[in-house]
Amino acid sequence: MAKILVIHGPNLNLLGKREPQVYGNVSLEEIDRQIQQWASAHAWQVEIHQCNHEGRIVDLIGAAIGGVDGILINPAAYTHTSVAIRDALSAAAIPAVEVHVSNIHSREPFRQHSLTAAACRGQICGFGADSYRLGMEALLRLLAGGAGT
Repeated sequence: MAKILVIHGPNLNLLGKREPQVYGNVSLEEIDRQIQQWASAHAWQVEIHQCNHEGRIVDLIGAAIGGVDGILINPAAYTHTSVAIRDALSAAAIPAVEVHVSNIHSREPFRQHSLTAAACRGQICGFGADSYRLGMEALLRLLAGGAGT
């Protein structure tokens, strides 16, 4: 049974309310339910956290060393600014997939670059709440020795 750490970054607790034209109408609670249902159907264990504070995200990644098989992370605004989260992902050396609800590459110029993606095995963005499911699926394939290894 794979154990996956899911980290939602800052302001994702506002999904479903915040800029629905960009982020859609699905709440974070619904995304978490979908993740848990999907994980259960595939006999995975998930631990889910939403953090508005960069240091807490770094702490979660560091504490995951030796305790999880993979990380699914949406660093949100920290995607574009956080060398600390990038360094934590690199240091942890746990297979990670970065996900985003919106397509960051079609947004404002400052959102088009991810500092954290280089420390992840891959990035999925632009598919709304489905980005999380697609990210989980990619992570499972990586952990099973499939595509991308």
